[in-house]
Amino acid sequence: MVGPSGCGKSTLLRLVAGLDHPDEGTIRFGSHDGDSCTPDDLRRQGALGMAFQDAALLPWRDVRANMALPPELIGRDGPQARKRIESLLALVGLQNFGGALPAALSGGMCQHGALARALVTHPRILLLDEPFGALDFVLRREMVRELQRIWLESGATALMVTHGIDEAVFLADTIVVMGRDPGRIIATVEVDVPRPRPAGFFVDPFFHALCDRIERLLESAS
Repeated sequence: MVGPSGCGKSTLLRLVAGLDHPDEGTIRFGSHDGDSCTPDDLRRQGALGMAFQDAALLPWRDVRANMALPPELIGRDGPQARKRIESLLALVGLQNFGGALPAALSGGMCQHGALARALVTHPRILLLDEPFGALDFVLRREMVRELQRIWLESGATALMVTHGIDEAVFLADTIVVMGRDPGRIIATVEVDVPRPRPAGFFVDPFFHALCDRIERLLESAS
């Protein structure tokens, strides 16, 4: 999801996460034949993971203990959870830093830890709210490529809010463009490019054409 500040992107993500509740209507996951569930259902099942712009790792817990928090909260902190934590530490490249406190890590490493924590309960839905917004340009590009790799490994459905048009075009299957006053969806743009997308996609003419299209839509939405 992309859109101007104040259009409701993060609010929509919080509604999907069940952190806020809609004044009207309902949010449900699944099919339309009755086999569906609510955000609260998913949270109780551990089937919903979320990562924010701030990695939000608890400073008094090391990386491994931060990752153990979601299983603890849903009562699944047994041997399988510990095995999953070690597997994810390796997946995100933190296998040698599981015992490190967040203060000892770089910003990119903290975001890797936050992504691993979001994935530890095998979520069906992964929600990402500007996960790289606090990082510099070079590190953001690196993390975008890393997120694609980690996401492909996870098999989760991902919904991401970003102000980075390039991030959206590189990562997304579908880009939802929002406008404001009132907050609304003004367009959806399909990105029909095979995966995994290489770093060279950033300089592909098709990539730049899509970025230009999204930018024009955003200009019309502001």
